[in-house]
Amino acid sequence: MAESVYKVIELVGTSDESWEKAASAAVQQASGTLRDLRIAEVVELDLQIEDGEVKTYRAKVKVSFKLRPRP
Repeated sequence: MAESVYKVIELVGTSDESWEKAASAAVQQASGTLRDLRIAEVVELDLQIEDGEVKTYRAKVKVSFKLRPRP
């Protein structure tokens, strides 16, 4: 079996509805430009608060994708 190498990047997704939608937004956006996404790990959740109300849910997500071997 050939060895594989993966790169891990960190993304922050946002949503005005939920942390789940914030994480999903990050993965969806990344899948538009990165190929072979493998794992997404939510590493941090936070909120943006304005005037005592939750304004934005934020999810920090680590996403890994497989690097292609050089030709």
